[in-house]
Amino acid sequence: MKFRKSFAAGLVFLFLSFQLFSQNISLPRSEPEVQGTSSKKIIEFLDAIAKSKNEMHSMMIIRHGKVIAEGWWDPYRPDLKHTLYSLSKSFTSTAVGFLVAEKKITVNDKVISFFPDKLPDTISTNLSSLTIKDLITMSAGQFPEPQGIAAFNDDWVKGFLSTPVPNKPGSVFLYNSFATYMLSAIVQKVSGKKVIDYLTPRLFEPLGIQGMDWETDPKGINVGGWGLRLKTEDIAKMGLLFLQKGKWNGKQILPASWIEEATTFKIDNAPGMSQERKDSSDWRQGYCYQFWRCRNNAYRGDGAFGQYMIILPEQDAVIAITSETPNMQEELNLVWQYLLPAFKPERTSLNMKDALTLKKRLAELRLALPAEVNGLAETAPESKSYKMVSNPKNIESISVNGKDDVITIGIKIKGIVYPLNFGDGKWIEGKTTMPGPSLVELARNHFAGLPPSQIAGAYSWKEKNVLEAQLRYVDSPHTLYMTFYFDRDKVSIDMQDSFRAPDKKIVLKGEEVK
Repeated sequence: MKFRKSFAAGLVFLFLSFQLFSQNISLPRSEPEVQGTSSKKIIEFLDAIAKSKNEMHSMMIIRHGKVIAEGWWDPYRPDLKHTLYSLSKSFTSTAVGFLVAEKKITVNDKVISFFPDKLPDTISTNLSSLTIKDLITMSAGQFPEPQGIAAFNDDWVKGFLSTPVPNKPGSVFLYNSFATYMLSAIVQKVSGKKVIDYLTPRLFEPLGIQGMDWETDPKGINVGGWGLRLKTEDIAKMGLLFLQKGKWNGKQILPASWIEEATTFKIDNAPGMSQERKDSSDWRQGYCYQFWRCRNNAYRGDGAFGQYMIILPEQDAVIAITSETPNMQEELNLVWQYLLPAFKPERTSLNMKDALTLKKRLAELRLALPAEVNGLAETAPESKSYKMVSNPKNIESISVNGKDDVITIGIKIKGIVYPLNFGDGKWIEGKTTMPGPSLVELARNHFAGLPPSQIAGAYSWKEKNVLEAQLRYVDSPHTLYMTFYFDRDKVSIDMQDSFRAPDKKIVLKGEEVK
């Protein structure tokens, strides 16, 4: 009996091992020069990023199917997911591609045909003619983009279909995240599964992508136009799949014809603009099926604040980037200036000094911690709690407790206390269900069903009784900055989301609870 059990266990182990191997969970690695790429140019790119205002979180470069450079700026890590914002759109459009390949839909199908029970009383000619292709090429005919749908409607499909369509669908480009949401709704309507579940056996499992999650609307539909969270290597794998025309480990996962259709010019997104101005912008090269055409005959999926999946067919390369940048074009300019010329036609001679320098630089990447000023060694007020004056963030009270080199700040919102730990000159990692800074924080059901956010906190004393605390939501691009001004039994707190202008900070006032 024992033999049978151990033999069965061995078979299970071998089966699971084979499954893991067959999925090729981790991409193969190589050296830059072996794959015809200059380590020196990658170092120059890192130098340029360090001198710029672009805050990088991760980078992975693939050449000839192999990872040749990868790095994460501490406290970001390879095992952490990162919010993709609109890079999610490229995955939604890929779900549409699978449905087309399975002959469940065509891009010429009328949108209203999928939702007969969600239609407005009066159906305009333009709404009636709206097709999947119009949605997927950002030419739905609406103006402006109906962003209010997420804030004021529990039924986003009905809200979208009730929005006026003043322009003929297919005639005018207008970036519209809710057009992508409608693609997600169509996928769910046709397949009976949310986009993330529909893609799992078709895309995620073959590529060895695990642990992904995706925000949903109040009806349980993945939001489509944003909200997918993946690891950096997962982004790179998706880019490699497209670079390889839909083939993975020798198997055609997605038809090459769809890859071609989805990534070639479909609509002019800068009509009337001079060619000189078009040539200076990666947002004026034309739009595809939820992909952007780029300069240098490349194409990309991208998301707000610098989430990139850049595919360079002529260089046989993929670049994946996560970041928080105030200027996405500048970040792309640095890619073209330093990384594009790094790719050589063939294998180059290995410069050991450059190769070792690059490895060292990539291993030591880190974001700056809050800096101590003049060697101050203040300790936080022990176990103090402050009742806060009414404020836009609905914070009812804040407690501060210092012990050794860790400060715990408790933030109470709508009756729930969120304890957050901060290290002195080091990151304290943890998790929280307290919502973090986000572009779509007004969306109903925001983050519903997602696991707690991964966070890292650090603090420093800027001067006596002035405490700076930095809370990084490391599965997103964003950080919450808090500066506490302690004055006897009162406290004033400046709260600043990392992506908002300084004049958008919120000032909280509180008085100690005795």
